[in-house]
Order: sequence, then C-alpha cells, then structure tokens
Amino acid sequence: MTILAVETTTAYVQLYVDGDWLPVCDDPARITPGRGVAVLLPDGSQAAVFQDRTGRWYAIDNRDPFTGAAVLSRGLMGSSDGSAFVASPLLKQRFDLTTGRCLDDEGVSVRAYAVRVAT
Repeated sequence: MTILAVETTTAYVQLYVDGDWLPVCDDPARITPGRGVAVLLPDGSQAAVFQDRTGRWYAIDNRDPFTGAAVLSRGLMGSSDGSAFVASPLLKQRFDLTTGRCLDDEGVSVRAYAVRVAT
C-alpha cells in the first residue's frame, strides 16, 4: 500500500481596515479574476474586492457615491493609462482601483484599501 502525504496550505485574502489586517476570504481561488465580490466589514459597511487577470488584488468601498447603492463589486473592470478601474454598473463612472479616485469627476472618490494574500 502506498500512502501519499498531502500538504495543505490555507491562504486568506485580507484587507487593511482601521489599523488591522482583516481576513475577508478563506480561499483566494474563490474570487474569479476580472470580477468583484462584496465583503461585509465590521462597521457594517462593504468593500468591493477584485483580482485582475494578472493576479493583482484591489479593494475599494462598495458604495457608489453617485447613487448610494452598494454595487461597485458588480462593475466592469478595465484599465486606462495603465491604471486598473471599475466602472459602476449604474451610471458608469469609473473608479481607480488603486486610489479610489473617480476618473470622470475629480471631486469624487471612494476609500481604497490595501489588500494581501497571506498564509
């Protein structure tokens, strides 16, 4: 009889929120590259977490500041001048995924979070 040893490694997607790393997903493979997911934060707000097709992670507030709806996780990812953005599914404003700045209205932004995958 042959016994195979299986090594398991658990990885977590974490956001840096209010001075602490908060685990938001227990398996990074569950987040499809190019699509966002909404996560509930301890204060009751939501963040939108994205992984682009190159494997880079991003997170911004999920609330669209133009409509008040929590929908940015459902937006379409793209890039402009080398910067990744998500376009709101409602009014189509684009938000830079690194800074949270609205690319279509300089006076508007959403919070951006640091993201890491840790084991």
